[in-house]
Amino acid sequence: MSRPDRVRAFKDERAEVLEFCRSLPPADWRMDSCARGWSIQDVVAHMGSGAHAMFGPAAVKLMRGNAIERLNDEMVDIRRSWSPEQVLGEYRRWTGAFATLLGPVTGTPMGGLRLPLAELGRFPLRLFVSALVFDAYTHLHHDMAPALGRTLPGPDSNRMAVTLEWMMAVLSNQLRADRPSWLDRPVLITLGGAGGGRWLVGTGGSVLPATVESGAARIRGAAVEFPEWGTKRAGWRDRDVSLDGDTDYGAKFLDWMNIV
Repeated sequence: MSRPDRVRAFKDERAEVLEFCRSLPPADWRMDSCARGWSIQDVVAHMGSGAHAMFGPAAVKLMRGNAIERLNDEMVDIRRSWSPEQVLGEYRRWTGAFATLLGPVTGTPMGGLRLPLAELGRFPLRLFVSALVFDAYTHLHHDMAPALGRTLPGPDSNRMAVTLEWMMAVLSNQLRADRPSWLDRPVLITLGGAGGGRWLVGTGGSVLPATVESGAARIRGAAVEFPEWGTKRAGWRDRDVSLDGDTDYGAKFLDWMNIV
């Protein structure tokens, strides 16, 4: 797998979110999204507040807290009285600041500095760009567009690769923090299509790119579908996922997995 261009992926995903939101009539902003309890406007408020938080006092809570989902809800609640224009303006301003100020830093040695992100664990600074790509892609393609009956073009290979990079990093941290007792053999995850690849899940919690087909259980799916079923927005059994090797073991792993 070639090294993805994280900053380019972020700029491209940001542009797609802005284009989508500019096309929304007033009634669509009030529609329920596929993210439980959030309207379309709430989802955009979440994305904008997350980027904004990195430049203010909320960054401490974001990094040092232990309940990131609750913090996300709190930041959305604060913005419930805002207009769609205010919410979109915050997203535009602070994601733009992120791309301008922090994006270039990730390509320097500072990009390897490991920082905490609530209970998700510590990540190299460069992967915080990947986090925002994942957040924007998943919310746009799986929470907003489907709720409004809209179909969007599939992501290019670079954006998909960056999205998967973040998901595998979170999965590894989740396994290291609370490794299931039954995880006693490696699992291979192969995701086909643009931006896909192959990863070996080790018994110690490592999730690393794999060059050979090995693993007690071997999971195959489509890269473009992984952000949906890997986050439990859809059941893996309802998507194009297949298992071989020890299929019971593979199913147990998939039932356990929930990447947030």
